Amino acid sequence: MRRLFPVMFSILFGIPALLGAAVIAPLGVAEAAEPTVEELLDAADDANRGASSHGKMSMQVKTDRYERSMEMEVWTRGTEDSLIRILSPAKEKGMSTLKVGDNIWNYMPKIDRTMKISGAAMSGQWMGSHITNDDLVKQSRMREDYTYTLTAKPDAEGKGVYRVELVPKPEAPVVWGKVVLDVRSDRQPVQIAYFDEKGELVRTMKFLDIQEMGGRTLPATLRVEPADAPAEFTEIRYSEMQFDVELGDRIFSLQSLKR
Repeated sequence: MRRLFPVMFSILFGIPALLGAAVIAPLGVAEAAEPTVEELLDAADDANRGASSHGKMSMQVKTDRYERSMEMEVWTRGTEDSLIRILSPAKEKGMSTLKVGDNIWNYMPKIDRTMKISGAAMSGQWMGSHITNDDLVKQSRMREDYTYTLTAKPDAEGKGVYRVELVPKPEAPVVWGKVVLDVRSDRQPVQIAYFDEKGELVRTMKFLDIQEMGGRTLPATLRVEPADAPAEFTEIRYSEMQFDVELGDRIFSLQSLKR
């Protein structure tokens, strides 16, 4: 079974390892060298990624049936390891998700139980959001899983965006028929649109509120919008972020889920 394209979770949680990558520094339009397509793809993949990271963020989810918000603390190391702990609201406080390689575990403090996510449950929504368990696991880079073509670029004054259209390679473990990436002239990503094999838009991820955080310039807000439910969304907002921090193996262990 082909898996969902993972860049969403890699960007959302680094893993902020969602999310070691080089820092993408702002470039002046007049003096900047023309970026290659590969550099544009890496700018999106590495928007909130570091060799390791530690931070806090909020997640707001709106569907046609409910709205919910939660505060989270997140630790990541590369693209393989991550630990997410819910800080609030009180109902979910202490719930944790651990990702090590291709494995995911959830800890439920109310019943003091650790559960490994089975293959059958990988398509399920994570914490009621528009992110699936499968999004948490798969790691890849756009330049590796897709063939790509630059279809637009900013004008001489820097207005407009670089637009890259990507088509999955036959062997790539993704379900999308096409992906369209927009990147600003300063190499900050604007949005990624995901299409099915029939060419229909499925969901869009928007990069918002570009600011300095943790010594980097990055999108502090990420918003995922499903195309078939335009009033719904999942929005991640970073409040604190540190990159390239020292993290030991104990953080990414089953014992850490219960702390």
